Amino acid sequence: MQFEQSIKINASPKVVEHCLSDRLLMHKWLNPLLKCEPVGDWSTEVGSRSNFIIKIPIVQPTLEAVVKERKPGLIVWEFKGFFQGCDFWECQETPQGTLLVNRFQFEIPNPMIRWGFNTFASYLTKADMQSQLQRLKRVAETQV
Repeated sequence: MQFEQSIKINASPKVVEHCLSDRLLMHKWLNPLLKCEPVGDWSTEVGSRSNFIIKIPIVQPTLEAVVKERKPGLIVWEFKGFFQGCDFWECQETPQGTLLVNRFQFEIPNPMIRWGFNTFASYLTKADMQSQLQRLKRVAETQV
């Protein structure tokens, strides 16, 4: 499965990338029910690990993430957990600033979780991705 969304941001790719890679700024645009905790020191360099935890009482499902690919303007996190796949964040320079593309490619190996996701959470995930992009835009445009 793949979800892809993009947004135009009136800030340079460098500023937008900083919002993606700075953990304090990241928590300003991430879904408030999602928390990112580094495994070791925080970094977005290849091989860096973190856990993305959904703040649901008792259960707190966790996705283990590792930075799979990193170059200027691109961060790719690979996830393992109830989702398996990659989350791509790419900053493309435009005359007005940046086109930020977010592509989430994933599989859900467990048939029950896959059914639940397809039935209840697919639409919410797409909407949340768009909300995150709107929040990230606001954060990036205030950094200028």
